[in-house]
Amino acid sequence: MTRQPHDQFAKEYLEELLTSLGKVETSKDVKSEVREIDVWFVPNTSPSNTSELGLLAKMAATSCLFEPFRNAPSEVEIRSCLLKLYTVHGDLLRQAKREKRSLSEGELPCLWILTPSCSPRMLNGFGGKIQESENWVEGVYFLPELLKGAIVAINQLPVIEDTLWLRVLGKGRTQKQAVEELVQLSEESSKWDQLLEILASWRKNIEVKDNVSDEDRELIMNLSPAYLKQREEWRQEGEVTLLLRLLRRRFGEIAPDLEQRITSLSIPQLEALVDAQLDFSNLDDLVTWLSAQS
Repeated sequence: MTRQPHDQFAKEYLEELLTSLGKVETSKDVKSEVREIDVWFVPNTSPSNTSELGLLAKMAATSCLFEPFRNAPSEVEIRSCLLKLYTVHGDLLRQAKREKRSLSEGELPCLWILTPSCSPRMLNGFGGKIQESENWVEGVYFLPELLKGAIVAINQLPVIEDTLWLRVLGKGRTQKQAVEELVQLSEESSKWDQLLEILASWRKNIEVKDNVSDEDRELIMNLSPAYLKQREEWRQEGEVTLLLRLLRRRFGEIAPDLEQRITSLSIPQLEALVDAQLDFSNLDDLVTWLSAQS
């Protein structure tokens, strides 16, 4: 069960991004003491456009487990992630045996541990190395090959478009800059609006906690650009809902084209229309008012 706001956010966030690439399951139980995989991903069989997701899409080229951490994990927590991975391997191999088919090493999923930072001691202890031969960027440290895992130190990722989606999961200035980039991206394309809503909801969940820590306050500041933009969206939706209710009560059903024109109005225009509609005699007055706004 997800107990921390960051865990819930990370699952929703990665699910939203990865759904276009394949099958995503969150909070997936694995056998042996009930353990839970944060995000379990299986790519689509047919290729899809992955260029927008950059490094995240490259990581999701094969089936894999994502384990995101809000704070740098301990040795025990990393070993726990590896245990989940090998439990999954065991389940898949037993299933293949029951179905009398073989399962190659390449078909077994790998593990991506996403951490805001990772010390040199931890990387050395687990044998993490950068694979420059395959053009992996700085910050992605692969464990010895047969372990089938990697640690992603988010604060070490280069500040480029390809790493944006992972940098959002970082901390401090790394996360703050990434959120600002995402807000800018959403202004250019509405396809990222759902991600902004997830970020804004995360901030709201933190604010309602009984005891807000210094770390929580920093996170609230980091998420503020997304929250403020999304708050305007929520406010606009509320204004539209109220206005349509008033108009339907007075004039009956509103034609879809008129409803669309109302939905596209800015907040000041919606507020002005709430007052103006009191003087309307019929829907023709509404059409005239809308035409004057264009």
